[in-house]
Amino acid sequence: MTSQNILGIICSSYEQFFDAEKKIADFIIEHKKEVVDMTVAELARASKTSDATVSRFCRRCGFKSFQSLKMGLAKEVMEEERDSLQISNDIDRNHLPQSLQNILANKIAEMTSTIAMMEPDNLETILRILENARIIQFAAVGNTIPVAMDAAFKFNQLGLCSVSGTIWEAQIAHTFNLGPQDVILIISNSGASRRLLTLAEGAHENGSRVLLITNNASSPLAQISDYKIITATREKLLTEEFWFSRIPAILVIETLYLLLRASRENSTSHIRRHEEAIQPDKLN
Repeated sequence: MTSQNILGIICSSYEQFFDAEKKIADFIIEHKKEVVDMTVAELARASKTSDATVSRFCRRCGFKSFQSLKMGLAKEVMEEERDSLQISNDIDRNHLPQSLQNILANKIAEMTSTIAMMEPDNLETILRILENARIIQFAAVGNTIPVAMDAAFKFNQLGLCSVSGTIWEAQIAHTFNLGPQDVILIISNSGASRRLLTLAEGAHENGSRVLLITNNASSPLAQISDYKIITATREKLLTEEFWFSRIPAILVIETLYLLLRASRENSTSHIRRHEEAIQPDKLN
């Protein structure tokens, strides 16, 4: 098991569940306190599934049994009660103070779980690959493109030659020009984008390293990437459908940026040179 909490695990895996398993996930999300005291049969009846489906659901979440899942869930409930947190998954403009507290609590949980899942050895390897790369390509599609664009901007400030783009056809053209000294870092929540899979395969054909930031550790992209960082998302708790929260991915990029900035001797001079160059464009 990872350091990610139970609801985070469920949210991360939600789109990979079968329809019956999603019923169990939905019930746990809405009734976590009640589930702590339930048996397998009771949860099956409450979610209108079967005992076998509950057991399969637990295994797909990485637990050996329903009892193991319940223990983790009970710990989370106790921690919330200990800290006197009155948190729900409701967002209502008629109750803004509580809604803001709910949003904040879930976003903090996303970031906390994402950081907790970062393994130091894996992270250090990724940092070494990035700082020694000739060119770093940050790739994404859809609503994750702004994260990739921001990453390229930040890493160029550090003196690490980086590129990104908003048009997939341009991205694949650049990928095909990468070589063994280059790196592509793909940002994909699902890890199942066919277009991004094509980029990863093209990079590998050219001998380039493939890094990945994803919410899905068992996705096709996760399987073929050289190294990956897994993020946590709880957006499912706040919306009726599954949406990708950019915050965990941005947190990973920010973490890589800050660690590289702290360790690279010339990073400050690169950043200062860039800031001085754009200073005349700013209003006094």
